[in-house]
Amino acid sequence: MTEVGIDRESIAAAEKVIRPHIRRTPVIETNGSDLGVPGTLIFKLELLQHAGSFKTRGAFTNLLTRPVPPVGVVAASGGNHGVAVAYAAWKLGIPAKIFLPSVASPAKIDKIRSCGANLVVTGDRYADALAASEKWAEESGALRVHAFDQRETLLGQGTLGLELEQQAPEIDTLLVPVGGGGLIGGITAWFADRIAGGAMKIIGVEPETAPTLHWALRAGQPVDAPAGGIAAESLAPRRIGELMFPIAQKFLAGVLLVPDDAIAGAQEKLWEALRIVPEPGGATATAALLAHAYVPQKGERVAVVVSGGNSTAVDFSRTRTSVVSPLEEHKVAHES
Repeated sequence: MTEVGIDRESIAAAEKVIRPHIRRTPVIETNGSDLGVPGTLIFKLELLQHAGSFKTRGAFTNLLTRPVPPVGVVAASGGNHGVAVAYAAWKLGIPAKIFLPSVASPAKIDKIRSCGANLVVTGDRYADALAASEKWAEESGALRVHAFDQRETLLGQGTLGLELEQQAPEIDTLLVPVGGGGLIGGITAWFADRIAGGAMKIIGVEPETAPTLHWALRAGQPVDAPAGGIAAESLAPRRIGELMFPIAQKFLAGVLLVPDDAIAGAQEKLWEALRIVPEPGGATATAALLAHAYVPQKGERVAVVVSGGNSTAVDFSRTRTSVVSPLEEHKVAHES
């Protein structure tokens, strides 16, 4: 049993509510040799979700299961949560005000504006945007939609686990990127019984430059951690969520740290091998395989969450090259 009513029954109930509004994103199974590792790899392509990331699940769960005042909703985000809340609010006809830090990508800023949300860019990091959003919520009475530390947010993200279990029931290990912990907290709550029975394990993956959960587990409680690096706009909230932390302590097999170079390399490899275009945060779990932070055993079935793809280009970095893919050209043409 997990904490504060974040369990299979509650996640399944949330899934029924949001199902008409979200995509059942595909999985693709491939031989690990495609990425130079043993075993079988199963990629959950959540970058193909509405609004470009898993955050849409939590956004709709909040807006459909909580009373929304006439003034609407407010959210702070590094980018993807803001896009998701703006998208869900637009679809449901609800006013939305979104606060972003200056590190947010132009692609995410453009998406929020295209949904008609009131956008405010303030501060350098997510924590700055969060403080500004909370002040405005107090003044206006708008409903706060937290990016990760909200029960409804975790329930919505947990529906990814429900979906993945239906699509790929025989998984030995699941690699999940970690920012504030809403995604891995919700997914782990869904699989808690299987984990407790030894049938599978879940491992978090964080950038070395944003070790939020790693530091919390080491300290025994959520603490402030560095918040920077290539994936700062999606995986650097400074402190892990309070609600997910007991779930992580009880059920996670561990947290791996990967360098920015490995994340950029994972973006490039996923394009080469699968022709998908993740943003840095979306490629972080895959980076654990390429950096050999996690090495599958022969015959092991490893699932990997590709969590987001809100980029206007394949920016293989900030490293070697910058290439606009045909897929992204198609997306930009249809989103503008």
